[in-house]
Amino acid sequence: MDMGPCPKLHSLQLRKDYEEAKAKGQDNYDRDLEDVIDRLIIECDRKITRALKRLDEEDAKAAIAISVSEVTQAPEIVELSKQIKEKLKEANRFDFEGKADMKIRALEEVEELRAKRADKQSVLLLEAFNKDRASLPQPLQNAPQLAPLPAATPDPRIQEMINEKLKKAEDLGEQGMVDEAQKALEEAEALKKLPARQDPVQDSLKYTAADVRITDQKLRVCDICGAFLSVYDSDRRLADHFGGKLHLGYIQIREKLAELQVLV
Repeated sequence: MDMGPCPKLHSLQLRKDYEEAKAKGQDNYDRDLEDVIDRLIIECDRKITRALKRLDEEDAKAAIAISVSEVTQAPEIVELSKQIKEKLKEANRFDFEGKADMKIRALEEVEELRAKRADKQSVLLLEAFNKDRASLPQPLQNAPQLAPLPAATPDPRIQEMINEKLKKAEDLGEQGMVDEAQKALEEAEALKKLPARQDPVQDSLKYTAADVRITDQKLRVCDICGAFLSVYDSDRRLADHFGGKLHLGYIQIREKLAELQVLV
């Protein structure tokens, strides 16, 4: 979600006037802000629900496997989030007081804390994904070699198109474009159904569904921003997700909504 630059006039003097008026019980626009944020979060949650439904149709385990927000809420992460909030308040105060240099330094510290938090969150989620991968169906070990696997070979060009669609779905999911990502997944599924070159039919009992499904169960949905994540993502890629504008933006507005619901 990118709303573009704010069309409003940002004036320090107008801000001071507003804060003074609000302190006197006048011109309190917090209710309007709450309504705007609430609509944004409702739309995000709808996208998450649609994404989970889509994954549930493909792989029931994917929709319930991991709650990203819960997995990454270790005490150390909570403490870093607290420090970030305090630094943002500090930067806000410096801005209000016209201390530009001190505001810049405070914001630089915020970015350092966010990067540190993102790295730690990625490690925690990677550990959870490792456990998740271990629970996926695995090819049978030491299975009796009764017969070779069927020789049905997909057209290399079709397989390449499928891989491109799956990659596109992951990229779109990371950008929060859930509907577009789902469309790319549907296109990949349609390509998978195209007939392959068939050799003489073998007995289907000679191999298991795990041999076919082993690479299917890999997408998970971030329950904060709605981006798709893969259980095969590296820690660096997960850190980029946690430090990205989309994820950080939804963290901020969710926290702000909770704050407003207490105050208003």
